[in-house]
Amino acid sequence: MRIKIEVDLHYKVLTPGPAILAVEAAGAFGQNISNASIDLGQVEHFARVPGEEGIGEKIIIRTADELRCRYSADVVVTRPRPLLDRMSALEVDEMSGDALRYLLPSRYCQAERFVPFVGQRFGDYEGGAKVLAIRDWIEQRLDYVAGSSDANTSAADTFIERRGVCRDYAHLMVALCRAAQIPARIASVFAPRVDPPDFHAVAEVHLDGAWHLIDPTGMATADEMALIAVGRDAVDVAFLTTFTGTELLTQTVIVTEAR
Repeated sequence: MRIKIEVDLHYKVLTPGPAILAVEAAGAFGQNISNASIDLGQVEHFARVPGEEGIGEKIIIRTADELRCRYSADVVVTRPRPLLDRMSALEVDEMSGDALRYLLPSRYCQAERFVPFVGQRFGDYEGGAKVLAIRDWIEQRLDYVAGSSDANTSAADTFIERRGVCRDYAHLMVALCRAAQIPARIASVFAPRVDPPDFHAVAEVHLDGAWHLIDPTGMATADEMALIAVGRDAVDVAFLTTFTGTELLTQTVIVTEAR
């Protein structure tokens, strides 16, 4: 699938300081990027650093009065849709280091709290079939409600409230998979047909020795996602991280399928 991405961010900087941006599609397996352009306006400092697991890059800037970011790119997604039901989960003692770290609890994904529930509800499933059962349970049990969560909402909160936005769906998916001893991490992506259009949070699961994208909201599939970043939870993949006060002026994310 070929998709076109257009991002326009405009924030007022209340107190001058650094900001971290993760808004560009990554040069990653399964996607080819062309016509990429980013305009940050006038900045006092600019640097690039590798993203988590070497996927994508984060931009560090320092601005005085406002933060502007205009980004556009064309991405051809060549990644096939994975047949998860045919895939197996590795035993813990067979996993690589990059998979093992994503079995552990993190700030928003308290996996240890879900071990009894996962055993009772999904104990009859194995491998990719278990992942799909977890995905289906989340999609069916949660209501997508804009504004129903905030920066402090964790997977445990979402499990209780049974509502949230894509970030909350992804956190719960990651936590439940980790509780099932299946490595899982959050991923930020661009995808068409996401409603409301925005940076989209999904999960990645480790099966058959590789990572596979899966969207518990049901709005996107792996063969139409342009991957931006991956990490333990939303802290690692936030499109904008600031350390001083900012005020949102405008924010637009448009992702369309190019024919």
